[in-house]
Amino acid sequence: MRKAMLIAAAIAVLAAKAPAGAQEKLEVVASFSILADFVKNVGGDRVQVTALVGPNADAHVYAPTPADAKTLAGARVVVVNGLGFEGWIARLVKASATQATVVVASKGVKPRRQDAVHEPGHGEADPHAWQSVANARIYVANIRDGLAAADPAGREAYAAAAAAYLAKLDALEQEVKDAIAALPPERRRIITTHDAFGYFADAYGVAFIAPQGVSTEAEASARDVGRIVAQIKRQKVPAVFLENVTDPRLVRRIAEETGARIGGTLYSDALTGADGPAPTYIELMRHNVRTLAAALWPR
Repeated sequence: MRKAMLIAAAIAVLAAKAPAGAQEKLEVVASFSILADFVKNVGGDRVQVTALVGPNADAHVYAPTPADAKTLAGARVVVVNGLGFEGWIARLVKASATQATVVVASKGVKPRRQDAVHEPGHGEADPHAWQSVANARIYVANIRDGLAAADPAGREAYAAAAAAYLAKLDALEQEVKDAIAALPPERRRIITTHDAFGYFADAYGVAFIAPQGVSTEAEASARDVGRIVAQIKRQKVPAVFLENVTDPRLVRRIAEETGARIGGTLYSDALTGADGPAPTYIELMRHNVRTLAAALWPR
């Protein structure tokens, strides 16, 4: 009996000294893939992350499932974008009856207003704030604080991981600025499917033109398409770009009508899978900038 008690006591001591990664992980649900990447970089081995809307999927039109409600019910932390990006998330949180802490990653971001040309009468904010690296820093800080509040024992670990990741974002921002600055100003006009790059445009000095508004739920009108076709011809816009979350047919039609070449695919609202060109936020931004630079540079 004494021997059994000594063994049990030894096991208890070892368990208390076990590294955080060996203990139960903090269950975190992120609404879409970009947020999940931020959580992984801040949470490291202390968290288990699930993205409701996965790689190459469109969160604007996502339809939650009963399995999603079950996933939320078991979470300790739920990370959402906010700014109206996930129109379905509030209903899902309520339906799940989750007791999780809800972290709004965009809290503190100065929102830009959506283009009233595309969606007149609406004053909602443009939700794609992560397209500015400076805003991504705000996201990371909010996620760091949310994880620490739910898991106080990991506060120092989250702070250290966030600091290391923020340093990478600083380097990324300089890369983006340098790449755009190298383009002649008259070449910094970009055609995409939906208006997902407004924060990028404001931060780095380029002009994005899109026939759809900030949500892919909106249908582009013939008038909007005609306006953009005329603008491309008038300003001699050299290239148009596809997006991984939208139907490519609209951009291809515009390219055919204007003679502009298709410059490649940009990643706006979702990462790719691990074997794609944008499996992380940092690689997404790098890919987009390189694609833009290659297509817009004078030939």
